[in-house]
Amino acid sequence: MNITNDIKYVGVNDHKIDLFEGQYVVENGMAYNSYVIIDKKIAVMDSVDVHFTHEWLDNIENATGRKAPDYLIVQHMEPDHSANIVNFMKLYPEAKVVASAKAFAMMEQFYGDEFSDRQIIIKEGDTLSLGTHELSFVAAPMIHWPEVMMTYDAHDKVLFSADAFGKFGALDVEEDWACEARRYYFGIVGKYGTQVQNLLKKADKLDIQTICPLHGPMLSENLGYYLNLYNTWSSYGIETEGIVIAYTSIYGNTKKAVEILADKLRAKGCPKVVVNDLARCDMAEAVEDAFRYGKLVLATTTYNADIFPFMKAFIDHLLERNFQNRKIGMIENGSWAPMAARVMKKMLEGCKNTSFTNTTVSIKSALNEDSNAQLEAMAEELCKDYLAQKDETANKNDMTALFKIGYGLYVVTSNDGTKDNGLIVNTVSQVTDNPNRVAVCINKANYSHHVIKQTGIMNVNCLSTEAPFSVFQNFGFQSGRTADKFADIEPLRSDNGLVFLPRYINAFMSLKVEQYVDFDTHGMFICTVTEARVISDVETMTYNYYQSNVKPKPETEGKKGFVCKVCGYIYEGDVLPDDFICPLCKHGAADFEPIG
Repeated sequence: MNITNDIKYVGVNDHKIDLFEGQYVVENGMAYNSYVIIDKKIAVMDSVDVHFTHEWLDNIENATGRKAPDYLIVQHMEPDHSANIVNFMKLYPEAKVVASAKAFAMMEQFYGDEFSDRQIIIKEGDTLSLGTHELSFVAAPMIHWPEVMMTYDAHDKVLFSADAFGKFGALDVEEDWACEARRYYFGIVGKYGTQVQNLLKKADKLDIQTICPLHGPMLSENLGYYLNLYNTWSSYGIETEGIVIAYTSIYGNTKKAVEILADKLRAKGCPKVVVNDLARCDMAEAVEDAFRYGKLVLATTTYNADIFPFMKAFIDHLLERNFQNRKIGMIENGSWAPMAARVMKKMLEGCKNTSFTNTTVSIKSALNEDSNAQLEAMAEELCKDYLAQKDETANKNDMTALFKIGYGLYVVTSNDGTKDNGLIVNTVSQVTDNPNRVAVCINKANYSHHVIKQTGIMNVNCLSTEAPFSVFQNFGFQSGRTADKFADIEPLRSDNGLVFLPRYINAFMSLKVEQYVDFDTHGMFICTVTEARVISDVETMTYNYYQSNVKPKPETEGKKGFVCKVCGYIYEGDVLPDDFICPLCKHGAADFEPIG
């Protein structure tokens, strides 16, 4: 298989394996990928599992026309990729091994040989020339081992991505990429979201046309789709709207409660309800679902003054992978001393940005009038935002939405006639209540100011404390004139035709401009409220909360200059010009502070 004119696939498919890494069911097998770059010098990218030695070596010989490779580049030392290093080096005695220092240390541990006389030690930023192909190395520690080094070929614009962007399944089987890549990611890489985010920042600086992972297919079309999924997964964002119910049940009473709740959730507009019986389902699938959807209900019995073992194992899997940014409801059952909810909440209380429903369903042996009422209350609470988002069930005149206004942070949405737009503002206030009037201040330099002056309408989305930093990056650090800020968002629309955000808000208001006040650098739009919906009871995102809990801490160590208090941009220099404008968030010099 040719990846490009000079890059050939020499990997293998494994259909005998039943459990990958001894725990993940792989009905469609696994691919162990290896590649050859043919140039003046020949480089082989990684080896394969020990059971496929001769098949792999045959593939290399066929790809190279029996010419001896010059290099074996070892990106990752897990045995399914490194098991044949020794066999390769014996067959090609003139070849050299290219790897990180940590990888060579692991070679000694695994295979009793670190090839000290034939090694080329590489680190971040190092390069290796094969002739036409210039390879550069990208450190990717803890994705998902500490020694991982990725390789970028500038000539063919190929990123050899080690285990990143991989999936379960052999290459000769057709199946959906996202499903098995998601299960693979959260099972194997999921704990290391921060490290993956760091890698994505590095990848953003490279001109990548093809991604060649160590498992799964080569990716060369619609790369934005795969990169966006990885960004969502590694930032622990919500990929799909819906609710997952994970349960265990001994005599069927907890299961009955789960079935009733699932029906109620569907009836109240939940777009997707996923139910997993933890005693019978694939645990990795259940873990994948918990990270995919935005809300989770845990239902189990009190068992030996603890919780049922399958539920305990499930929660341990979530904690091991840094479960966060979710809303969780709980159903407990116990015949004399129900305590499962307390145990589960204690296990999960350290999860970042995780909230619990006000309602806990407590069953004593079997459902009764009280516990049925609790199921109804929980369904109502979990579906409040879904009900508010749909025209047919929304209260569009809920002026308590105005109570969500404070010194908060908002996304103001508009439309220029060709595309939707949005920006972050922090100056929204209610000025009268009869009639309801709201004032919104927007910097004249922002494209939204221009659009709203022309159209006279806008929506103000009140961000909740669930909003991740990516929301502020999307709506605050780029211009709507040049960027489509809704390219990766499936928006919802209010009666005025403008979008409102499908998540991360607790209310929105549709506004019609009645008066404009010019404040030199800013314009104030004084508006009437034409529609108002309360989406959730989550607290409003205040400016202080954003600064303390959402905005990443800027990396100022070893640097001199000034740092933007809004977005963290660093200006390196002894003097910050008075007229300096932050290139990211467009705030002025007044919002910068000296480093140190």
